[in-house]
Amino acid sequence: MAKNILVVSAHAADFVWRAGGTMAKYIKRGDNVSLVVLSYGVRGESNHLWKLEGQTSENVKRIRREESEKAAKILGISDYEYWDFQDYPIEIDDNRMERMVRKIREVKPDIIITHSQSDAFNPDHEIVSDYVWKASVYGVSAGVRIDGLENIKQPKIFGFEHHQTEISSFVPDTIIDITDTFDTKVEAMKCFQAQKHLIDYYTDRGKMRGNHARRISGNKEYQYAETFTRRYPYVGEELL
Repeated sequence: MAKNILVVSAHAADFVWRAGGTMAKYIKRGDNVSLVVLSYGVRGESNHLWKLEGQTSENVKRIRREESEKAAKILGISDYEYWDFQDYPIEIDDNRMERMVRKIREVKPDIIITHSQSDAFNPDHEIVSDYVWKASVYGVSAGVRIDGLENIKQPKIFGFEHHQTEISSFVPDTIIDITDTFDTKVEAMKCFQAQKHLIDYYTDRGKMRGNHARRISGNKEYQYAETFTRRYPYVGEELL
């Protein structure tokens, strides 16, 4: 049975850098992947664009959306939304919380992928991590009534790897092989000329995590990987 996956990205490119290979992998095998991009990263993640003379917020927003949509399509994502929140900071009020609860109940995700906790250099990522987690809790509660949308079963929640991994004390507990979709991820990353300095960084990161995947699993076919943290412990009938 196909899984429902909901990915929530704080900024226009986060989902590609951190989970593009994993998303493409799920899509390739026939699962349903829904994407919500909360902001375009105009204020905090578009420094290269702001160096251009006469630049405006609206033009930066246009460029970031075009980059992001192109990348999403390369990964095979057809179900995506841009909520156009202001970034730096992303602010969450009651209306925005209800909107996310509604989205979670509509998607009925088996898995939610979003930002991990404790990002040392990007407060938006921490805000979104907390935002999505809280909305998922409300989405599970039968007592939270929203326009007849039924509460959902508890989804698994995974957090992206931070950009500055060690400084943010990120320790992965889940490593996903993306060897078959890595070239697709690289093609999607190349869409982001506003942050082109990150393309080599995340290419190298994929190689390094592939090395970890081989060492831990013993599977020599694993060449590239992405890593995540679990919000909740694994539960099952045996150790896996």
